[in-house]
Amino acid sequence: MLTRRFFTTSFLAAPAAMAISGATSAAAKTATPDTRSPPAGNSAFPTRYRTVDIDGLSVFYREAGAPGAPVVLLLHGWPSSSAMFRDLIRDLSVNYHVFAPDYPGFGNSQTPDRSRAPYTFDALGEVIGKFVDKVGIRQFALYATDFGGLVGYRVMLKTPHRMKALIAQNNPLFLSESPWFGPLVPYWKDGTAESRRKAAEHYLTLDVVRDLYLTGVRDPSLVDPGEWQADYSSLQRPGAADISLDLLYNIRTNGPTLKSAQDYLLAQKPPTLVVSGRNDILFTGENQQRYREVLPGAEIHLTDSGHCALADRSEEIAGRTHEFLGRVL
Repeated sequence: MLTRRFFTTSFLAAPAAMAISGATSAAAKTATPDTRSPPAGNSAFPTRYRTVDIDGLSVFYREAGAPGAPVVLLLHGWPSSSAMFRDLIRDLSVNYHVFAPDYPGFGNSQTPDRSRAPYTFDALGEVIGKFVDKVGIRQFALYATDFGGLVGYRVMLKTPHRMKALIAQNNPLFLSESPWFGPLVPYWKDGTAESRRKAAEHYLTLDVVRDLYLTGVRDPSLVDPGEWQADYSSLQRPGAADISLDLLYNIRTNGPTLKSAQDYLLAQKPPTLVVSGRNDILFTGENQQRYREVLPGAEIHLTDSGHCALADRSEEIAGRTHEFLGRVL
């Protein structure tokens, strides 16, 4: 029987007494400036929608919060974008300076041609690492989900000690043997055009995207259909399907990064919060509990939700994130 593999996420923290430095966005280009003050009775900051040039590539990001406040970097999953953090950005901006970029080929970031810019996790990690430098982030807590883990690992490993805390949401630290990955196994093994076609027929469908949002959710009526519809629509854009297939194929190469991340986290033992849906069809509650094998002090709260737990449990997750960061930073 073939082993079905995937990836994980995690982040580093120095002692809690060390403050997280703020960031400035002087290098960024503002796409839609908003100079209004927060509404009366609401201490959250307005979200600004910006772009920044990274080696000639236009990278879109959402930003909110007061410059100089501790930074939280949000890294999204597949097939979504920073839009998945819309509510969380608003909630966290009360106390933190929040940045949520779109990866190249996702959301509102530029989509370089695949022949000139291969879509791999190494490439995404390189872009996000440069993004962190370009917008002036010196230290940060990292909130990552799904693909955000492998992207975040690369930033963590390349620039040690800048990541001061980890919030992992439906993001594994150990390989998953979920049947969800089964249709990818032939493609990982032979990389043929036929295997790629079959993977596309399975994964690039409305049913698969919708199931990421609804499977394991206690009350599906709490999930806005517009979220999975938007993700599916993004897969229909020119070139988007091939980008997704390239990255799904590239998952198979991440064993060394995963092992390096585990070793790093085991040595550094950063403050870590796991806030995941226990009924995730990709990374089960048992998978998420394994964080403690590397991080014995990890705080683990599994909510009665699925893979996209922010879609129905955003308020709960935001509350736990506030409480956690308030203590460890």
